[in-house]
Amino acid sequence: MSLEPLRRPRRLVPGDRVAIVSPASPFPPGGLDAGLEVLRGWGLEPVVMPGAAATTGYLAGADGDRAVGFAKAWLDPSFAAVIASRGGYGSQRMIEHVDWEALASVEPKAFVGFSDMTAVHEAVALELGTASIHGPMPSWTQFAENPVVQEHLRLALFEPERAQWIASATATTMRGGTATGVTFGGTLTLLAAEAGTLHHRRDVAGGLLLLEDIGEAPYRIDRALTQLRRAGYFDGIAGVVLGSWVDCGPYEEVREVLYDQFFGRAIPVVEEFGFGHCAGALTIPLGLKATLDADAGTLEFAEPALR
Repeated sequence: MSLEPLRRPRRLVPGDRVAIVSPASPFPPGGLDAGLEVLRGWGLEPVVMPGAAATTGYLAGADGDRAVGFAKAWLDPSFAAVIASRGGYGSQRMIEHVDWEALASVEPKAFVGFSDMTAVHEAVALELGTASIHGPMPSWTQFAENPVVQEHLRLALFEPERAQWIASATATTMRGGTATGVTFGGTLTLLAAEAGTLHHRRDVAGGLLLLEDIGEAPYRIDRALTQLRRAGYFDGIAGVVLGSWVDCGPYEEVREVLYDQFFGRAIPVVEEFGFGHCAGALTIPLGLKATLDADAGTLEFAEPALR
């Protein structure tokens, strides 16, 4: 049985209210201001949820409180989307406190984030059967300062037909060919940390795997990939889209690890696709069918990310 496309939330329109939540680490004082202004410039009304600015060490408040904030945002029909303020660490601790059955009883909405939000993307896919958006968060400097990053997310949210075809200016071919499947994945070390948990039990055969990371030495990348491979996470995948590896050491050393893990699988593999923690990061939907052309460096989605 292959990975199936997930439910699509509705697209955003000017005037929509969007909830800002902190499922992981706290954002720095004033760190949201510039990003929120970008959202307001799109005609949105961003609302920082109660508790989203809390700080408990490296966490944005207690696990249960972060779960309550996320759930309130999802269950509130006045919000059209839920956007993570930042990543950091802590999403795995939060998701086990969420009443996913309650969230599944309401209409789906767009969830936006990346990095530590990989754990939330996986939970939203498994528990809610809902597609989500691997994209920038308002406290991230790139989002506040890079018009390219801003525009790609804006198109995905407001005019998703214009974001169905994603062409990477930086992509190179590791192994050529085309493959069609449902997109899944995110930050490598978060996926590896999820192995063996309840939110890592879905069948991903036939899917297109997206991977990126930051600040991981090549041997640690190898270790995480080996963990996933041994857990069967790569079994039957149709293709691989590799993003950025910021602060992971010389790329030629990282590439040796990636090549060793994926080239021999006889599936299309594209590298340096330009999503993740890099400058100019692309927004990519998760949970929807797309065709990867590893020779051209493109992803073409069968339908818009949002309905």
